[in-house]
Amino acid sequence: MYDINKVRYDFPILSREVYGRPLVYLDNAATTQKPLCVLDAMRDEYLNVNANVHRGVHYLSQQATDLHEAARETVRCFINAQKTEEIIFTRGTTEAINLVASSFCESQMQAGDEVLVTEMEHHSNIVPWQLQAMKRGIVVRHLPITDDGRLVGCNADGRVCRDSIATYLTERTKLVSVAHVSNVLGTINPVKDITSLAHERGIPVLVDAAQSAPHMKIDVQALDCDFLALSGHKMYGPTGIGVLYGKEEWLEKLPPYQGGGEMIDKVTWERTTFERLPFKFEAGTPDYVATHGLAMAIKYIDSIGIEAIQKHEEELTRYAMEQLQTIDGLTIYGPSPNTQHPTPITHHPSPIKDAVVSFNVGNIHHLDVGTLLDRLGIAVRTGHHCAQPLMDRLGISGTVRASFALYNTKEEVDVLVNGLRRVVQMF
Repeated sequence: MYDINKVRYDFPILSREVYGRPLVYLDNAATTQKPLCVLDAMRDEYLNVNANVHRGVHYLSQQATDLHEAARETVRCFINAQKTEEIIFTRGTTEAINLVASSFCESQMQAGDEVLVTEMEHHSNIVPWQLQAMKRGIVVRHLPITDDGRLVGCNADGRVCRDSIATYLTERTKLVSVAHVSNVLGTINPVKDITSLAHERGIPVLVDAAQSAPHMKIDVQALDCDFLALSGHKMYGPTGIGVLYGKEEWLEKLPPYQGGGEMIDKVTWERTTFERLPFKFEAGTPDYVATHGLAMAIKYIDSIGIEAIQKHEEELTRYAMEQLQTIDGLTIYGPSPNTQHPTPITHHPSPIKDAVVSFNVGNIHHLDVGTLLDRLGIAVRTGHHCAQPLMDRLGISGTVRASFALYNTKEEVDVLVNGLRRVVQMF
């Protein structure tokens, strides 16, 4: 049984007040709050085990190194990678994608070669490729979306029309880079099917899992993706830490992203040889305290159970959609949470919508809605959500976004809905 009171007790910030009202935190797609076990683990390391990793022979350095590498193994298990060498620590999803964009384009692409993304991507999966387009003359193409927020070529039940998507894969396509979940629409893309289709043509696939890793089981071997990126701060861990998973065969092929200490084997004035995986891609002192915090966040998720979390959030999203639709003039963007994938990656039915609801209310500007809700203690996100091409496709400047986490409740949804009714009355 999902003990929501016990869960919320682990997050002291949820008991504070804002403007004299209980905090209702619904901005989890931007960043999640941190449980006490994560904060305690990081504080304890700074107090008792603070030393640079890998380089030292002394006791503290060995302890810190053990915690750092244990965190790598925890991540490996969490996403079911084959080897710890396939786990690269980065500053977040953004840096992970930039790493692949830089190294892959340098070694695997020429002017005129194409990267295929989708119309619903976060800027972090658009701008790095555009930078490479300016430097190297590659071409960035995108899969369009339907009016209800699905990829063109995906039916209402999430099933992929292979022929439709295949038309966007050309002889010049060298990589497909796709969000697992849209941070605006909540759409869960059928990345396993997309990967299979791309692999039939010898095209590798990068999955942006920033918005999926906190909410559903990630199995890189089942997905068969070649690269996968995620961020710690979106899954109850610290900021400034993330992960790039890469199949060993690809990581061996790609050149280093940055140079410096830690990633070298031998340096002379004539040449440098590089360290083995994963250190080849980890130049400089890592944030070894944050990696320990990330590991504790993963263990916290595991202690509750990702399937239980997913079920809780699915029910919450469905309830929120139902209640929001009772407000006159409110428009919700993205697919319905009730339709399910016919062949889910997980062992139980998986919806095609994740724990995100983006909406607008009549002609009221989204910034005004968010500002007024804030005065009621309700934290939501407003704006374009770092997805301006998607906003252009929808014909709007931005939305109000409520995004849910394992500690949110139906009572908080009710507070949001009642707050929106007050906003409507004011206008």
